Amino acid sequence: MELTTFWFVLIAFLWIGYFVLEGFDFGVGMLAPALARNEAERKQVLGTIGPVWDGNEVWLITAVGAMFAAFPAWYAGLLSEFYLPITLILVGLIVRGVGLEWRGKVQHASDRVWCDLGVLVGSALPAFLWGAVFADLLRNSAVAALVGGVLSLSLCVLHGAVFVALKTSGPVRSRARRATMIAAAVALPAAVVALPNIPVTDAVATGWSAAPWLWAGALAAMAALAAGIALTWRGRDGWAFAATASAIALSGAALFGALWPAPLPGLTVAEAASGPYTLGMLTWIGLIALPFVLGYQAWSYWVFRKRLVAGVSVAEPPVAKVS
Repeated sequence: MELTTFWFVLIAFLWIGYFVLEGFDFGVGMLAPALARNEAERKQVLGTIGPVWDGNEVWLITAVGAMFAAFPAWYAGLLSEFYLPITLILVGLIVRGVGLEWRGKVQHASDRVWCDLGVLVGSALPAFLWGAVFADLLRNSAVAALVGGVLSLSLCVLHGAVFVALKTSGPVRSRARRATMIAAAVALPAAVVALPNIPVTDAVATGWSAAPWLWAGALAAMAALAAGIALTWRGRDGWAFAATASAIALSGAALFGALWPAPLPGLTVAEAASGPYTLGMLTWIGLIALPFVLGYQAWSYWVFRKRLVAGVSVAEPPVAKVS
């Protein structure tokens, strides 16, 4: 495999990991006001992402950093073309982080309301805008951007609802399962409209007939999404979460498959890439560092794998509150 191909695949993997992990983060942030009826339940909902949300954002930093190092022309073109929405995404991430961190430190209920609003808005903005950005990149259409934004937003809500059902017990878990069905009423139609219309770039061919594996990926994503809904209905929360994660991952694979080998109009991967020496050095660094990063994050999820009960702190979930 050529180094340019290797790094495109690796960057696609990092973006897909970000979409899967931050997807449920965003969903939990948007759903918290609807799923919680009191302060204890609000802490229970937000406690599901308390130990992991900041680690999940590292995937975005790593993906963008890898783009900057391996494909500087792609990095510059993407951030220049979508300067405003990406700026709004960064503002949303900052506001969400502040809301999550300060919520456990403020003393007055009125202050917590502002923190909750920051978490809600800071979760919804990136969830919508990332879908809109990539849809517009592929189709160069305001309608496509709107459909892509609705799809990514609804997938995040669905993914987050399944995650809350997996990580909580009691009334919150029941409400999360109902929220899954409501989110599915938007996510499934949006997927039916958006996923089969991901185009193949002109550098490859004109139309889906030249890339049947992209068709297969899109259909598999929709099948995984439907399976996640059915599994939630049957109370199989772990398998349901795996299914919704697979749906997002397959959608991301179809997205980056459609971007190959021209991630921006008129710019191929070969033209956007750094020199062979730079790519070679990056490859050694990536092969050494990435396994440790993945292992550490997997360990953190294993440590905080159990369900939470009401009264769990967002910042530091106490062991005594885990059942």
